[in-house]
Amino acid sequence: MKGGGGKLDVITKQLFALQDEGYKQFHRKLIPEIESNRIIGVRTPELRKLAKAIAKQSYAYDFLKELPHTYYEENNLHGALIPLLFPDIHQCIEEIEKLLPYVDNWATCDMLPPKLFKKHLDIVYDKIKMWLHSDHTYEVRFGIVVLMGNYLDQGFQKEMLSLVAGIQSEEYYIKMAIAWYFSVALVKQYEATISYFTTPVLDTWTHNKALQKAIESKRISKETKDYLRNLKVRN
Repeated sequence: MKGGGGKLDVITKQLFALQDEGYKQFHRKLIPEIESNRIIGVRTPELRKLAKAIAKQSYAYDFLKELPHTYYEENNLHGALIPLLFPDIHQCIEEIEKLLPYVDNWATCDMLPPKLFKKHLDIVYDKIKMWLHSDHTYEVRFGIVVLMGNYLDQGFQKEMLSLVAGIQSEEYYIKMAIAWYFSVALVKQYEATISYFTTPVLDTWTHNKALQKAIESKRISKETKDYLRNLKVRN
């Protein structure tokens, strides 16, 4: 279908019609792991508008079957289409799990979790525990990002901190996600989280990065920031 003048070529052409060259150059620096010729340069609001329009077309389902995609924005569009085409939580998760093996950068990974997840916390949590044990970098990161975005408020359980702290990986984008998760946990669930820093559990780099990001937050008092600074591990 693709490259043969089929209907799916229309989707790629629509993405190029939304190209912002300046944004492309900016984005190339943000995701250096992606080859520059795979980045079109489409801003997220425009991409989401396009997803809503394409979701009304019958060939939208064909697009989801066409993996792997060529362009970075095609993966992002794919992710945006899933909750629009599959509002049932079980189908939504199934489609996301088809895409996850092809996610190859942090930006696609982080924009992938749908708002639908917030309505089905118990079902999604069971899946998160599986994603965190994946061998695929961005599937693990996806699980961490979903936990951070949906389970640090009313859905919080202390065991979730242990799940994230227990991830063993030297992958930069996993370690950064762990640090990000714990920095937000320090903001939202301070009492449950602080013990992970008074008695260090994370590796030194992740421990210090989490503290750094928490200290940068405007939602933490000056007094607490001063205390957190003293918890940094010195090499």
